[in-house]
Amino acid sequence: MKEQFISFIHGLQDEICSALEKIDGKAVFREDLWERPGGGGGKSRVIADGNVFEKGGVSTSIVHGVLPEAMAQQFGVTNSQFMACGISLVIHPLNPFVPTVHANFRYFELYDEQGSLKDSWFGGGADLTPYYLEEEDGRHFHRTFKEACDPFGAELYPRYKQHCDEYFINKHRNNEARGIGGIFYDYLRPDAHKTAETLLAFSTSNGNAFLKAYLPIVEKTKDLPYTDAHRSWQAYRRGRYVEFNLIHDRGTLFGLKTNGRTESILMSLPPVARWEYDFHPQPGSREEELVEYLKPRNWIEI
Repeated sequence: MKEQFISFIHGLQDEICSALEKIDGKAVFREDLWERPGGGGGKSRVIADGNVFEKGGVSTSIVHGVLPEAMAQQFGVTNSQFMACGISLVIHPLNPFVPTVHANFRYFELYDEQGSLKDSWFGGGADLTPYYLEEEDGRHFHRTFKEACDPFGAELYPRYKQHCDEYFINKHRNNEARGIGGIFYDYLRPDAHKTAETLLAFSTSNGNAFLKAYLPIVEKTKDLPYTDAHRSWQAYRRGRYVEFNLIHDRGTLFGLKTNGRTESILMSLPPVARWEYDFHPQPGSREEELVEYLKPRNWIEI
């Protein structure tokens, strides 16, 4: 199973990087191969200073070894070995009218002291963080992932959409959402109702939906004119993105706790962000409109 998933994420990384380079037309991804102390490593690709993308990263990793004590306590095990593999990406466009996007698809195996497989699960998802938004773009993003989930059960998109709404929030900001969500799932284990192969197919379906969900929005918005005021609002909202990633994001915290490569873990942070004391957008402005979009809503039936 892990070999199949690793093959999938490496192919997806190539496909996504190629598509993003093509739409940017200027910047190309820089690739870094790295090794993790304790076992494994990864392949990080970063794009910067492009026509469309100010900064972005698409990284794959396959790490293994002794489960760190903090994680062992979380899982309630001792003397365990682990293997974690996945693809993670965050893209920060230059134009404030193009949304930031995040996606992650991962697979985890836990072994006992004898090296036998003890537990395994899949996780992943994708979410959109706009600064200005047309409703149709939000509908398109959510509809695409609903179509990826539906063949595996009509109940899955609503469930994982709710998980996303509940996860990507800044609890210290009165539960303010990071963006307009998407889907988020974790700890999907094989059981009597679904095999590991089914879960792999589900993850593959959602991974393959990413470019279909995001690229049409980029094409539509990348050449829209913008002002310094638009960029200032973008930087302010990016500050909220930074806060979530450094305070709440489980993937960031897992990577840091397992001696992951810091440069790869923090490549999700934007190149420019700002904070302003007790800031509130002007009533009736496009900026205030975005604040309303950040409240959970049914994007499919709008």
